[in-house]
Amino acid sequence: MCRNIRTLYNYDPPSTAADIEAAALQYVRKVSGYKKPSALNEAAFDRAVADVAQATAALLASLQTVASPRNREAEIAKARARNAKRFGRV
Repeated sequence: MCRNIRTLYNYDPPSTAADIEAAALQYVRKVSGYKKPSALNEAAFDRAVADVAQATAALLASLQTVASPRNREAEIAKARARNAKRFGRV
């Protein structure tokens, strides 16, 4: 799985349309192997990003949980601490 795709579900504040779009773009880039498609493939690439974003938004809207939402800033801080420990950076 592409490391740039992050969990979008059950956060406070909720994931935005921009978050969903960014994840869809990363997914389509990974699957297609294109960072930026050629002019010939651009329409198909853009359509795929829109379709994946729409499916992701529908999925997130339909999921249910009893767990309390995670704090996005706290999760980012934890990830930075793990990376600092892993790579020896302060």
